[in-house]
Amino acid sequence: MRLRLALLVLLVPAGAIAAPEPPLSSLTLVGPPTVVFKAGRDACDGADVPDSSARAFRDGSGAMALFGLHYRNRALRGPDLDHLKLDCRVVLDSGEKSDPALYDDRSWITATWTEDGEAVAALVHHEYQANAHPGRCRSKVYLECWYNTITAATSKDGGRSFSRDIPPTVVAGAPFRQEIGQGRHRGFFNPSNIVSDGRWRYVFASTTGWDRPGEQEAGVCLFRSDRPADPSRWRAWTGTGFTASFPDPYRTGSPRGDTCRPVTPFPTPVGAVVRHRASGAFIAVFMAKAGDGFPQSGFYWTSSRDLLAWDVPRLLVAGATLYDDPCAAPGGLIAYPSLLDPAAAGRNFDDVGDAAILTYATLRTEGCTITSDRDLVRRPLAIKVWP
Repeated sequence: MRLRLALLVLLVPAGAIAAPEPPLSSLTLVGPPTVVFKAGRDACDGADVPDSSARAFRDGSGAMALFGLHYRNRALRGPDLDHLKLDCRVVLDSGEKSDPALYDDRSWITATWTEDGEAVAALVHHEYQANAHPGRCRSKVYLECWYNTITAATSKDGGRSFSRDIPPTVVAGAPFRQEIGQGRHRGFFNPSNIVSDGRWRYVFASTTGWDRPGEQEAGVCLFRSDRPADPSRWRAWTGTGFTASFPDPYRTGSPRGDTCRPVTPFPTPVGAVVRHRASGAFIAVFMAKAGDGFPQSGFYWTSSRDLLAWDVPRLLVAGATLYDDPCAAPGGLIAYPSLLDPAAAGRNFDDVGDAAILTYATLRTEGCTITSDRDLVRRPLAIKVWP
């Protein structure tokens, strides 16, 4: 099974905002891992494997819906995190269409937001895999043909089905079409969950950067919106304000020159960001490979007062991740961390108290191959935030 952009390590941009010291928070694991979903046991078909960070919300009845599987999108549902079962209904399928202007090749629901549990806005990680479509790429290598866009989808029935405009609204994409710049991975990808500070909703999204138009650094950019239900209202941080937009290059007459300013210290996509209820501080988790300031491979966390200046990351779980060589990881890999508080005050699980659950995927390897034998697991942790 083909992995999404699993091997990309982003460059940490120069000139980013300095991180505050000392650290704002402490996260401590307080229990062993337990299995939430086992692909070989619980799947409806071969598409049901953990392949993104867990995203959850409470629907109109108060029941929990959790996404985090593959590009044939299904939800785990249940009354709470302890009693989830995969619902075999496909809520958003992937058309695997060859026309890149349709944005309907392979799609993952990677962020959700709902105010009432019925109307749900989703951000979708869309991969156009040109290598799979004859005549669309000069190469046959997946990453050399990879063109990624964040698009939008909506549900009116509490996440039991999602629909998209034709073509869907582009929230963030490269300002050029997919045939440009082949030979490297291009675009925006892997949005975090959406987190609220009251008035605004925020999401992190990664980009590989580009040279023209403008000079976009590779990194992780912060977007905000006052109304996620209208996907056209998302704007990215430029270093002076939230003004950058990245419209559909197939619908605009000429390329736009907007760029966003990457936020440090994230070398890879943000797995999840949550707000601590008592202090208002934000806590983010992500994967990192050993090197460049990270002493070990594994999951790291960092914290912030404003989502722009973050403290020094600290190791939470050590282990080989998707950014490591699978040939050197006979015990398998860990990936896609997220944070969920079963007692979250809001519907969207974007807040935490002094205890939460770390969820992530474990991936078995066979030689140098990452297999589809994967589990979604959880571990309890304690959270402390200093004033």
